[in-house]
Amino acid sequence: MSERPIALRLSGVALCYRLAKQRIPSFKEYAISWLKGSLSYEELWALRGIDLVVSRGERVGIIGRNGAGKSTLLTVISGVLRPTRGEVEVSGRVAAILELGTGFDWELTGIENIFLNALLLGRTRAEIRERLESIVEFSELGDFIRSPIRSYSSGMIARLGFAVATAWVPEVLLLDEVFAVGDVRFLQRCQERLLALREQGTTMILVSHSPDVLEKSCDRAVWLDRGEVRADGSVSEVVASYLEGAAERSGVG
Repeated sequence: MSERPIALRLSGVALCYRLAKQRIPSFKEYAISWLKGSLSYEELWALRGIDLVVSRGERVGIIGRNGAGKSTLLTVISGVLRPTRGEVEVSGRVAAILELGTGFDWELTGIENIFLNALLLGRTRAEIRERLESIVEFSELGDFIRSPIRSYSSGMIARLGFAVATAWVPEVLLLDEVFAVGDVRFLQRCQERLLALREQGTTMILVSHSPDVLEKSCDRAVWLDRGEVRADGSVSEVVASYLEGAAERSGVG
């Protein structure tokens, strides 16, 4: 057990979505059905009893199939969603890159979205103006920085989001598939910045489908399967278990 201070603790965290069983084409029909009490739902448990402790400065990778609960877990840790059950304790300021484009307004320019996104992260306008030039420089968007981001590629949006989220040193950094887009140069610069943040004590939780990314970026991994923790340990051991489980499901081996 590490003697480092705890940055994150999840105790029995579960999250349930209520899904309507019937298809209702309009709000009017929904309201009528709701008033009649004729709506019926089914429960989908995205997370089931997650217990997780992360020490300050750790780099933890989350791996699992689509629908395993990886992105949902980050959304709960960030505070965007409240768990149905259990408790989430986070020590310090959190910066998060969740789904691509989260926190951006597609009609605003890159510059305007820097201010919007940084304000959502709790930064003041004075702090943003102080870091604006370095954010623009890191994003390498050039003249596009003054264009609406609806004209951006997925890689450009990823660069801008990463530049904003890592412009300051957060206590906890949450990254959801940030390495799934972007060119080799961008990925290398991300790795360099993450290393610098780690040296300054930042705790990182990274979601990725790529075992190679986890091997390069993390010192611990967690395998999520159907909303539950199947394995938690060294990256090599957890990745091996995950790949073995994937092979069994596909009937290989």
